Amino acid sequence: MIYNQNDIENLETRFRANLINSLGGFKSIVLIGTKSLQGNENLGLFSSLFHIGANPAYCGFIVRPNEEKQNTLGNILNTGQFTINHVLPDFYKQAHQCSAKYNEGISEFEKTGLTPQYIDLIEAPFVEESNVKFACELAQKTNIELNGTTLIIGKIIKIIAPDSCILTDGFVDLEAACTITCSGLDSYHRTNKIGRLSYAKVDREIKEI
Repeated sequence: MIYNQNDIENLETRFRANLINSLGGFKSIVLIGTKSLQGNENLGLFSSLFHIGANPAYCGFIVRPNEEKQNTLGNILNTGQFTINHVLPDFYKQAHQCSAKYNEGISEFEKTGLTPQYIDLIEAPFVEESNVKFACELAQKTNIELNGTTLIIGKIIKIIAPDSCILTDGFVDLEAACTITCSGLDSYHRTNKIGRLSYAKVDREIKEI
């Protein structure tokens, strides 16, 4: 099948959304936890998380066009904090339900049965059922004029993961953590590692590590 630009622009809306969302391959799937100034907890499902830098430790994600209410976007802008929580096979259906458009102030934690967890001085809730999770402070907000989305960049300020999942060189073993991935808008997957390779250099042979 071949689609040119005109074909893509004239595809049926849902077909085009599924096609374009799955075209890029497997993606991270995370639950982002926030809390409003009014004290209401919010939990949103996102598949746009990406790495920006390790020193300082920054990550980013995209928020679809949205009003700044008691939701992920509004809560982050008002409080400056959010948590990112990996999804496990045990609760992927509850995580998926967090993408539903609940009314403002309704807690996805309560609606899905997931458990809010507060650790140290982090005001945003973690997901207790998640194995790998981290907290961020808002570092930058950028409006993307092309399609009305918003880029949120966070500085990672706390990381929580089982000792058995952090290898001696700092590598996070996601399979040991039971983290799952996704493709498209609604397909969830376990992973099977093929191999891990040494740092690529022009004068050195690549080796399995």
